[in-house]
Amino acid sequence: MHQTEFAKRRKRLMQMMGKDSIAIVPAAPATIRNRDVEYRYRPDSDFYYLTGFAEPEAVAVIIPKRKHGEYILFCRERDPAMEIWVGPRAGLEGARKTFGADDAFPISDIDDILPGLLENRSRVYYTMGANNNYDQHVINWVNQIREKSRSGVHTPGEFVALDHLLHDMRLFKSPGEIAVMRKAAKIAAQAHIRAMQVCHPGKTENEIEAEILHHFRVNHCHEAYPSIVGGGANGCILHYIDNNAALRDGDLLLIDAGAEKDYYASDITRTFPVNGKFSKEQKAVYEVVLQAQHAAIEQVKPGNHWNDPHDAAVKSLTKGLVKLGLLKGEVRKLIKDNAYRRYYMHRTGHWLGMDVHDVGDYKVGDAWRVLEPGMTLTIEPGIYIPAGSKKVAKKWWNIGIRIEDDVLVTKNGCEVLTKDVPKSVGEIEAIMATASSQRM
Repeated sequence: MHQTEFAKRRKRLMQMMGKDSIAIVPAAPATIRNRDVEYRYRPDSDFYYLTGFAEPEAVAVIIPKRKHGEYILFCRERDPAMEIWVGPRAGLEGARKTFGADDAFPISDIDDILPGLLENRSRVYYTMGANNNYDQHVINWVNQIREKSRSGVHTPGEFVALDHLLHDMRLFKSPGEIAVMRKAAKIAAQAHIRAMQVCHPGKTENEIEAEILHHFRVNHCHEAYPSIVGGGANGCILHYIDNNAALRDGDLLLIDAGAEKDYYASDITRTFPVNGKFSKEQKAVYEVVLQAQHAAIEQVKPGNHWNDPHDAAVKSLTKGLVKLGLLKGEVRKLIKDNAYRRYYMHRTGHWLGMDVHDVGDYKVGDAWRVLEPGMTLTIEPGIYIPAGSKKVAKKWWNIGIRIEDDVLVTKNGCEVLTKDVPKSVGEIEAIMATASSQRM
């Protein structure tokens, strides 16, 4: 993402903040994995959205109309000794020259400098509760200003959660963001196809996961979230991530895996037979889920509201479950009674962007949010029938199916960003049959 994109975002935020205001946006802290080993650093999405700066120990301060610069970045100074161990830092000069800060100060000086920036500001934009460490910092800074009240210094009178403005901005994707999300979707799609090609009985879930992660990494991506690779009964566990079981002939394999490209996520789920051929029962349930997904995607268009795709999926799934004999009764009443939730217990999608479960309100007031161009979301209906399901014939047991795609709301309807991944029964079986013949 070019730095001009981040500058535009800061400018837009300042326009919404208004005069006499200040925004404080801390970076995510580095996190210990175990003992003295840290997790690979991933910047906080809100912080990175405004700065493009991917180092820890940093705070962005945005002050509209400030004469000496509206964008200030507190960050680590250059340290040749430390950089030998952990790599180069931008430093104060890099913060200004590369990352567009009007001014930059050492993060070690923030307690001395930031209280002065808060003085006589009427409104502070800061999200309390997101970063407990900086919550206490903000409280201390404000208390320092209160102590100067007798000298005529005014303490900010209003604190507003920054995400009220920022998350609404993030909900609408720019052309630059959409371009990156298309890349993330394409790379994830290729990984899912690779998984179909290498899958066969005798493989293990972690071997399939390794193929997916390998494709992500050689294409300069990380996984957007821990991948779900669940064979057989494990496909009926919604957030299964152990990924260590053997894949058995006759079972299905459910894979929920997405690539993160330049801090933007893709999110794809496909379900296919380990041996390359759907059984009669597997195919019947799969077709019900696929039809429901098509019905939901058709509802993704400007003017419809957030819940329209879910309503369409629920109606389609309920009809299909009745047809299969897994539910009995009149469709409308079954929906009213939530009977479908025995087999379909989650929502049909979520916002997608820098976070896989991205920010943005699903309701405005008491009404579902209206879909508008630039919004991106997932569509992911499913049916899960674990072994031991009461009053369900054994032929249906351990069939867990979810089909998920990433969808962009466009001016005239929608674009399925992950359309490159086959999802019809015929397409999946053809890919797996071709791969099988090449292995022989």
